[in-house]
Amino acid sequence: MSETIHLPYLEPWDWQQFHRHFALRLLPGVERLEPRGYARTLRLGEACGWLSVNAADDRPVLELTLSDSLLHATQPLVAQVRKMFDLDADPQAIATHFASDPALGPLVAAQPGLRLPAAYDPFEQAVRAIVGQQVTVKAAVTITRRIVERLGEPLPQAPAGLEMLFPTAQAIADDPLEAIGMPAKRAQALRRLAAAVAEGALQLHVGDGADTLVRRLCELPGIGPWTAEYIALRGFGVADAFPSADLGLLKAPLWGADGLTAKALAARAEAWRPWRAYAAIHIWDNYAKGG
Repeated sequence: MSETIHLPYLEPWDWQQFHRHFALRLLPGVERLEPRGYARTLRLGEACGWLSVNAADDRPVLELTLSDSLLHATQPLVAQVRKMFDLDADPQAIATHFASDPALGPLVAAQPGLRLPAAYDPFEQAVRAIVGQQVTVKAAVTITRRIVERLGEPLPQAPAGLEMLFPTAQAIADDPLEAIGMPAKRAQALRRLAAAVAEGALQLHVGDGADTLVRRLCELPGIGPWTAEYIALRGFGVADAFPSADLGLLKAPLWGADGLTAKALAARAEAWRPWRAYAAIHIWDNYAKGG
């Protein structure tokens, strides 16, 4: 039988931040969200199954449960889930780093528990990022759902709400992606990325550093710096990734009515290294709240 694994973290850590994050982006059949929990299907090499996490009410731990099919890979999955929920961050160190910044200091002090939500699967996140170019999060989720419905595979003996596996890179590369709701050029960019991953020409990892991954991604037609930095941030939880051309970052109320240019934001963000991604999380939060 599956056992529950306790994953501790340093407080503060805000489950509601992750709940909001997943609620906006949920792929039914692949992911399931509950008031205090999140579950998803996954592949790990030749194995497939599901994981489930619950935020404990009484102590600072996340409770992880794995399907029996994945118990042989507990160690790498624990590491991946810790990254997904940013459980290894030191909120005190991050707050101290931003304390003297006139713009970010008050935001971080007000919400020191905000973390960096990352994806389970970097390829899935890369797909979401390309689909999400120049459209709202809601529109991107609608299109990604259609891709899952068309190309995803069923998960045998799955719990309710976890019946589908996200499509493989090969499946997306092989499909024309017509009538899916994407412009032809974007669909072509997605198929090129998927083909590069399927063939092994593009390795989605940050073992050589995030800058190397960003450069490799930008070499693919249809992928620019925003998409590549966003994949580094959300796909790998890279703490210093920063998509400086992101509209939400540029138009946040924090900057006043006129916002900032991407060049001005990138220059300002130099002072936030090596934790620019946390700055992005707080600025996006400011944008979402309207001030």
